[in-house]
Parts: sequence; C-alpha cells; structure tokens
Amino acid sequence: MTLASRLAVVAIASLFATGTAFAQTAAPAAKTDATTTEKKAPKERSAESLECSKQADAKGLHGKERKKFRSECIKSAKAGTAPAADKK
Repeated sequence: MTLASRLAVVAIASLFATGTAFAQTAAPAAKTDATTTEKKAPKERSAESLECSKQADAKGLHGKERKKFRSECIKSAKAGTAPAADKK
C-alpha cells in the first residue's frame, strides 16, 4: 500500500467514526408547552389606579408627567387625601 492510499483509508475510517459519534449525541431538551404558550396573567389594577388613570387621561398627560401624576395620585388616594392638583 502506498502512502496516499493509507491516508485515504484513515480519512474514510475517521469520517465513519465521527458520524456515529455525532449520531449518538443527545437531542436538546424540548421546551414545555406550558412555558411557551402561556402568557402572564394581567395584573389586577386597584380602584385607585384606575381612577388616577382616568384623571391623567382627562388632563391629557403622557410619559414622565403621567407617571409622576399617577404615582402621586395613588399615594394620596391610599392615604385617604384628595388627589394631587394639576401642576402644569
């Protein structure tokens, strides 16, 4: 046997050996249907939160102003005081 034929035999044998090694690897774990199809349930909003959102909508507030207004409004509503005044 010549050197070239020996290298060819070794190359072919190694391809067969690696093919079976790859065939025996474990399949990746499948994701369960519960985690992929289930969405988080929406968080229940309190009456104070809903009322403050309505007030913010009436004032036309958006972004940081709305967030600040709602935060102050909810705090005052839970404390039992009147909602925050308009700060435009």
